[in-house]
Amino acid sequence: MKEEIIRKTKAYYCLDCGKCTAVCPISNVRNGYSPRKLVTLTVNRSDDYVLQEAGLWFCLTCRMCQDICPSDVDYVELTKLLRGEAKKAGEEGRCSHGGALQSIMKIMTAPDLKQDRMGWISSDLKTSNDSEYLYFVGCLPYFDTFFSDIKANSLDIARSTLKILNLSGVEPQVIANERCCGHDLLWTGDFENFKRLAQHNVNEIKKTGAKKIITSCPECLMTLKVDYPDLLGKVDYEVMHISEFLSDKLSQIKIKGLEKKVTFQDPCRLGRFMNIYEAPRKVMKSIKGVEFREMKRSGAKAICCGTAGWINCDAFSKKIQDERLKEAKSTGAEILVTACPKCQIHFKCAQSEYGKEKSKDELKIDIIDLTTLLALAIGGE
Repeated sequence: MKEEIIRKTKAYYCLDCGKCTAVCPISNVRNGYSPRKLVTLTVNRSDDYVLQEAGLWFCLTCRMCQDICPSDVDYVELTKLLRGEAKKAGEEGRCSHGGALQSIMKIMTAPDLKQDRMGWISSDLKTSNDSEYLYFVGCLPYFDTFFSDIKANSLDIARSTLKILNLSGVEPQVIANERCCGHDLLWTGDFENFKRLAQHNVNEIKKTGAKKIITSCPECLMTLKVDYPDLLGKVDYEVMHISEFLSDKLSQIKIKGLEKKVTFQDPCRLGRFMNIYEAPRKVMKSIKGVEFREMKRSGAKAICCGTAGWINCDAFSKKIQDERLKEAKSTGAEILVTACPKCQIHFKCAQSEYGKEKSKDELKIDIIDLTTLLALAIGGE
């Protein structure tokens, strides 16, 4: 097991230079944790020891370490594969929210599951049964209910996306029996259930005949575009994030404008994994009246939102979120724009938690999705 993972991820090439530790968000807040340490343990210790290492689950898989590594060690693949082996051995990270979200994902693997997930589509939003476009909604309907206490408003993202697509001349298909893309199961080592979700979703997409899939979630984007083909072979459709679609369609949309100062959180999956940086910025800068203010750590150097896969969300995660919110506010922006539903949830959660203990002004900044920002600028919501 271990030798194959080491070979595949080039773990033997580690120079022990420490550059990965210097940029790792977790290493900067949690003493004793280091991507380099995990590599060293994997190479030098027994399988059992490595699979029981708690640090295996602390990693955010944000890819900052990998992008700076002079030896091209594939840290994120190492982490993913080791988690798969650990899962088989009965090990796992500490689940957030009592493991409820993991349970929902596993429930969605049931072949005969019946869902009612189309109720959010209001009469003013138009869909089609035969469009070449398909909007993959992801878990937004579930998030909206689960995180109602922090006013996640995840379905605002779905409604805004559909509204904007309509204004662009697109009435996309939406799958009634769509399931979670499986991203979190894959990255927490549950490969078996990930495969079930992947096969289900690919089959449902094939039934639609759609050739262009649009997502508003970077994790769905990467999973459908990269991980599904890796697992199941070549797929007969193109996948794009809504920001990519919009960057080419802005001239077709009548935008009234919005007088706001905004900054942007680059999602790890959208940025470092999929190399999509300019599209969301092009959308924001196209809105008349919007003043865009870049954070110091942005683009490829942007800091993760602090937790991943609904595991190990703890005081260290909150510290990362706290620092990032302060950084966003320090730009003088009124709005922190996200392009990932989970980034929005994690930051709003941090505001809710820390607001009890710290000055509300310290972390106070509005947080909305890119699609919501554009919908506000268009007006008539």
